[in-house]
Amino acid sequence: MGDPTVYDVAERAGVSIATVSRVYRSPDSVRAATRERVLSAAHDLGYVPSASARGLASRATGVLGLCFPDFADPEAEGTTPDSDDAELSFYGDEVIRGMERAARRHGYALLISAAHADRAGEVLADVAGRVDGLAILAQHVPPGVLDVVSRRLPVVVLAGQLSPGLDRIEVANFDGQLELTRHLIGDHGLSDLAFIGGPEDSPDAEARFRGFQAAHLAAGLPLPERPAARGDLTLASGRKTAVELLDRDGPRPQALVFANDQMAVGALQALGERGIAVPGDLAVTGFDGIPLSRMVSPALTTVRQPMSRLGEEAVELLIARLADRDRPTVSRTLPTALARRASCGCAVRPGAGPGTA
Repeated sequence: MGDPTVYDVAERAGVSIATVSRVYRSPDSVRAATRERVLSAAHDLGYVPSASARGLASRATGVLGLCFPDFADPEAEGTTPDSDDAELSFYGDEVIRGMERAARRHGYALLISAAHADRAGEVLADVAGRVDGLAILAQHVPPGVLDVVSRRLPVVVLAGQLSPGLDRIEVANFDGQLELTRHLIGDHGLSDLAFIGGPEDSPDAEARFRGFQAAHLAAGLPLPERPAARGDLTLASGRKTAVELLDRDGPRPQALVFANDQMAVGALQALGERGIAVPGDLAVTGFDGIPLSRMVSPALTTVRQPMSRLGEEAVELLIARLADRDRPTVSRTLPTALARRASCGCAVRPGAGPGTA
């Protein structure tokens, strides 16, 4: 039996092929009950919509896909070529660069798509119909959609939800945050640290918080049961959470430990506007090692993760899976490295520039 078609879905759901098309292209235009019936039929059949019938039939588009969340950071939008933000390269950009380089080596093009959380499943299904293999970066996807897509083409999950049966690559989030927090406690003598986490559905941010907790346990310090605050991993949320923490009643924490670099950079901006010296009055740290972390003043102490390598490894896994769909599932954890810089109070070596490695 060949791959299921839009006609098969329409017949199974008892609707027209035009209705099936509208479910995928404009879901809000279809009644909820009908939409659910069509999606259920598609799931049962293993149907993935495709922009190219010939590409779907041959499964040889020469394209790999990458889907990742669109956080729509207002601090990074609307910039001009002369603005500082136009020069910044964030976490996703580094992963994309690595994936593009590896894809070119194997003769593939790369299709990149970003989607807000409420459209993740819809966008994923659309991209899946255009590519030979798909990487999903740090984004939660409805399990039903992921199940259908992964039955049709190779899928690798990067730093995202746990998905049994799928190839997966992550970084040593727990170990990296554990080392950074131990550095603050042991080397700088800090004991009152505030962890600013990411969204609760972010596996990476939650693993980093567990590393933060483990360092407290090892040092005999009170165990923080939850992050002091949460942000959405953007510059704007870093500014906002820093101000909120400063305005709370009680003593100011000795350090703000952010789940990623972008929030930490936003906090540095807010603290500077408040006249709070970093690290003199308050230490600040991040996680990721984006290029921006070296450019800010003071340079940001952070945990560097191999972002470009994450993208390269994704391509290698997809290529291997295309060659052998029945090979054992692969799970890889890439190492991290602590970058000690000025924002935590570490001295900058002479001649080292704005930041140290």
